[in-house]
Amino acid sequence: MSYKKEDYLCVSAMIRGREPRLLDNGKAERMLDAPTFEDAAKVLTDCGYPDLSQMRASEIDAALAERRNGVFAELERMVPDRRLIDFFRMKYDYHNVKAILKGEAIRQDATHLLSGAGRVAPAELQEFYREARFGELPPVMAQAMTEAETVLARTANPQLSDFVLDKAYFTELRQTAKELKIPFLADYAALLADGVNLRTAVRTRRMGKDSVFLGDVLLEGGTVEPRRITAAEDGDALRALYAGKPLEKAAALGAEALEGGSLTAFERACDNAVNAYLKKAKYVSFGAEPVAAYLAAVEEEITAVRMILTGRLAGISPDAIRERMRDLYA
Repeated sequence: MSYKKEDYLCVSAMIRGREPRLLDNGKAERMLDAPTFEDAAKVLTDCGYPDLSQMRASEIDAALAERRNGVFAELERMVPDRRLIDFFRMKYDYHNVKAILKGEAIRQDATHLLSGAGRVAPAELQEFYREARFGELPPVMAQAMTEAETVLARTANPQLSDFVLDKAYFTELRQTAKELKIPFLADYAALLADGVNLRTAVRTRRMGKDSVFLGDVLLEGGTVEPRRITAAEDGDALRALYAGKPLEKAAALGAEALEGGSLTAFERACDNAVNAYLKKAKYVSFGAEPVAAYLAAVEEEITAVRMILTGRLAGISPDAIRERMRDLYA
């Protein structure tokens, strides 16, 4: 199916009508400044949420998962090509694979850790794995699942098996964007890869690991080649790689983090760079861009809501929560 932006006229119009109800920075501040958790939760009714003010943390998580799943399911019925929704669903498949492999390795049931937001239902994914029915899974994920299982069995190191799955996830992202022929998605996938690689470089250097280890875990598909990142042995060199790119500010903060600066500020800048890119979709009247940006916005909204509400429930100060908040799409 070839991409035609006119096919997205109706769904784009619907999304434009819903965008004003997304959680914005102003509403998030009202939640943080609210005198009680109950008052903070009630702000969300303006965003179309049910009353969460009497819920415990586990109930909040369930309500937020239900909201995400509902948005995915609704838009999947409306878009002309469901692969656009799969682009956002697939990260939950890989989360589920990681949980299943680790659970099987230590003989513990991982069902409670699985998300229903992926392309493959959690129960089916568990069944396919236990019965070795990998042919019924997306090919890239099936191959990565068997490879990650082998790595985990050989090394007993979950981090190494996760690296296998992360690389497969980004391979699928690139493939899907290429198949859809939507430049906005292709550039988004490249920016996500850049962000992961920049984070990995900073963390790896801070831990004192060498360039060989770093080269093994970096992702392909970003705008900065992995070999250039491994060659950047200090903060100045790393900063120079991202000059003039969306992650320029984040790279500068990453360089500071290598000298003992704030990792929190660095991580926030990485996410904010992605959010700034997504906001370009606001200037596109109709097409796949508003749909993609809205899905990402719902994801970031859910992350913010969880952070604020569970933080308030736990008695964490508003300032401490605010320090970790990202810019919102709305």
